[in-house]
Amino acid sequence: MNPYFVGLLVPIAVSLLLQKRRKVEKKRGVPVDVGGEPGYAIRNHRFERPVETHWEGVNTLAELFEHACKEYLYMPLLGTRKLISREIESSPDGRSFEKLHLGEYEWKCYAEAFKSVCNFSSGLVNLGRQDNESVAIFAETQAEWQIALQACFRQNITVVTIYSSLGEEALCHSLNETEVTTVICGRKELKKLIDIGWQLDTVKRVIYINEEGISAEVSIAQNSTSWSVKSFEEVGKLGAEAPVDANMPLPSDVAVIMYTSGSTGLPKGVMMTHRNVLATLSAVMTIVPELGKKDIYMAYLPLAHILELAAETLMAAVGASIGYGSALTLTDTSSKIKKGTLGDASALRPTLMTAVPAILDRVRDGVRKKVDAKGGVAKKLFDIGYSRRLAAINGSWLGAWGVEKLLWDRLVFTKVRAILGGNIRFVLSGGAPLSGDTQRFINICLGMFKSRTLIGLCNFRAPIGQGYGLTETCAGGTFSEYDDTSVGRVGAPLPCSYIKLIDWAEGGYLTTDSPMPRGEIVIGGPNVTKGYFKNEAKTSEVYKDDERGLRWFYSGDIGRFHPDGCLEIIDRKKDIVKLQHGEYVSLGKVEAALAMSPYVENIMIHADPFHSYCVALVVAAQNELERWALQQGLAYTDFADLCQKQEAVVEVLESLTKAAKQARLEKFETPAKVKLIPDPWTPESGLVTAALKLKREVIRKTFEDDLAQLYA
Repeated sequence: MNPYFVGLLVPIAVSLLLQKRRKVEKKRGVPVDVGGEPGYAIRNHRFERPVETHWEGVNTLAELFEHACKEYLYMPLLGTRKLISREIESSPDGRSFEKLHLGEYEWKCYAEAFKSVCNFSSGLVNLGRQDNESVAIFAETQAEWQIALQACFRQNITVVTIYSSLGEEALCHSLNETEVTTVICGRKELKKLIDIGWQLDTVKRVIYINEEGISAEVSIAQNSTSWSVKSFEEVGKLGAEAPVDANMPLPSDVAVIMYTSGSTGLPKGVMMTHRNVLATLSAVMTIVPELGKKDIYMAYLPLAHILELAAETLMAAVGASIGYGSALTLTDTSSKIKKGTLGDASALRPTLMTAVPAILDRVRDGVRKKVDAKGGVAKKLFDIGYSRRLAAINGSWLGAWGVEKLLWDRLVFTKVRAILGGNIRFVLSGGAPLSGDTQRFINICLGMFKSRTLIGLCNFRAPIGQGYGLTETCAGGTFSEYDDTSVGRVGAPLPCSYIKLIDWAEGGYLTTDSPMPRGEIVIGGPNVTKGYFKNEAKTSEVYKDDERGLRWFYSGDIGRFHPDGCLEIIDRKKDIVKLQHGEYVSLGKVEAALAMSPYVENIMIHADPFHSYCVALVVAAQNELERWALQQGLAYTDFADLCQKQEAVVEVLESLTKAAKQARLEKFETPAKVKLIPDPWTPESGLVTAALKLKREVIRKTFEDDLAQLYA
């Protein structure tokens, strides 16, 4: 047969197959009869009842870790990069930046990790810790964090997790409320503890993780406090010299009291049992295919966040390798990476990672800026390749299939994949809604086809999926299946959960809405946690047990079910503001749409009920705005001065208006005025959480005068 004819016939046949498949839409979730408040409930299509454990004979996290270590003895588990040098570089405007020269990953195998866990576990007991005393881990994500966590589980010690970026008030509240006696911390965190030591009621012992320059803080702590201060290594050595038998927990015992990031005030401590966390891990095992010892996981999100803690615990359970890094050293061009040094992803070459939308937005923007900067043939090739791959995903015979798909991979997308090491096969986005634009972009640039037929590569698999869950549900809720190429949705219910929508009449969301039922999202299952520590009033407000004994959590998020049983998040009850003339503005929805403007690094929409319009605080993207100013010949002294220029304000406002029109926002949803902010909002500034969510009330108070001026 003529090869040209075959080349034309194959994509047409593939297109017809895909279109036929889409007409018979795969059911990912199906209706289910549940107890409790009336609503519209969905379960995972493959499981009639919620799953609780995937591993036979394993019912706690301590048993799970021991089981894995015995099975994968000499496989690499925990990887850390050696710090070669630390340098300070200065920019032309006088600012100083720390740059790190990092070496290759050095590994601790499962057997070595288990030995470290047993030694540290015994050391904690030998230090004098009593029953019912909790241990706080207040440190950045690293191998010692995971070892300490598993060591505590082995002695049935409840772990209190605290974000390393938490402010003094929230830190005091978390430690005092849980009556913590032992704190495990790093250098930066030790300094914070010393500063507030006089306010801590119950802390007796501090265990510090050795790092460069910590000796000064250790000396201060030893001389100015009553604490017993020991290094991580000393505690491990103490346990090695005097081993103590394990005191294994029960499934109903509280494994973790996880403090939320405090986006709406003081953080709340969520009580998670071993059964709760294990249910989520077991459910994820059924969704991501072929998880196992060939996988390498990039660990860089805060372990104080349930998304990262659950992900790392699962990786250790299946024999995977965990390589530690940070958001500031993730790629070759990250802000703390010295020029010529490989970023964490390039050095590790991971197959799996989790990410919050802000990180993925940066990857997307970075790729687009590089492509635009090259221009010419390079930009044209990228645009053509992108459009051809997009057409293929949508099932068109005009898309890039077979040999052409491989050609575009070689010419264009291999270079994009190299940003995250080149081997990524799945990324889970969680913590906040991911924009459809970013999800589609990452899918096309990192996606792969898997051949299942003789006629060609016809099964597109998305390397990025969205999950939906909360601290209160141990990150369990919904999860995008591996073959779901849709965007803007968060997948079908995980097998550990039922998802129910209930009416919110005040907001106009009803389960009888057509064409899709809508309402407040309520999650039920064994992954739903016990409640908030020492906060019965708040617990009884959002947790309910039904007549069948199932526990439900009322999320406050608004969602709708698609015909295939997948959930889409469309609103949040607390983020909806009613304007002067009765129109409702969904702040989160508007912010997500306007974040598409190239001038936006971060944005908060503010809507005053006594006015008919909304306004915006915009953290300006410095490179983009300065590039525009250069093109316009606009003079300014520094970036803060540029943000004050009326010309810059007008340019950004016009860009926001354009983004609003593209997203089909109503006029009243489009900000009428804007204030440009030159300084980034970071967890250290207290304006965003460690998961980079806006702290609206803190931002409103901080910029109270600016907001008042916008409405003047």
